[in-house]
Amino acid sequence: MRNILDILYNFHWIVDQEAGRSSQAYAGFLARFLTRHRVQAVINLRGANPRFWWWRYEKSVCARLDVQHFDVRLNSRNLPPQRILLDLMEGFGRAARPVLIKCSGGQDRASFASALYIVHCYGWDAARHAQRHFAAWPYLHWPKRQQRWLEVFLQYAEGSAQGKSLSSWLRDDYVPEHFRHWLLAREMGDYFRSSRPQPPEPFA
Repeated sequence: MRNILDILYNFHWIVDQEAGRSSQAYAGFLARFLTRHRVQAVINLRGANPRFWWWRYEKSVCARLDVQHFDVRLNSRNLPPQRILLDLMEGFGRAARPVLIKCSGGQDRASFASALYIVHCYGWDAARHAQRHFAAWPYLHWPKRQQRWLEVFLQYAEGSAQGKSLSSWLRDDYVPEHFRHWLLAREMGDYFRSSRPQPPEPFA
């Protein structure tokens, strides 16, 4: 049953009692939220941000509760470098369950990572189910134009992988520039801002 914190933090199970997704747990209720769902690991898609209170608070709460904490800096407007996606795959592999995957609003980066989690764990046969995590309801995913690459990445990946697992394809074959050319060939050049690494955004 969803309670007020689930609604406040845009929480949903990706796989029941195994992996969940959410927004940043503001307002000081992170410990209660993690404990309620028995979360054993957090994958933070906003990256390490020691300058900011929210990150220091998140790290300290996880340490106090003995919850694993992984930082992956994913930008929703720039095409992802290979290293970022490999870090995400490593997080999926190392994280204890249940794992919580979170970003700022739990809408865009969380949708992308949730879809990748499903394919990573359950294979390409689950790709259609994974794609449902980009729905406006109940996930509140209303992407801006330059975030639209998030929704088509799995389509590109499955076609390019030619039967390889997602993690193997990312490790052996994924090149952001190839994805960029794929988008441009389909008149999706405005679906992203850049395929080159960008400096961290002030409020990631």
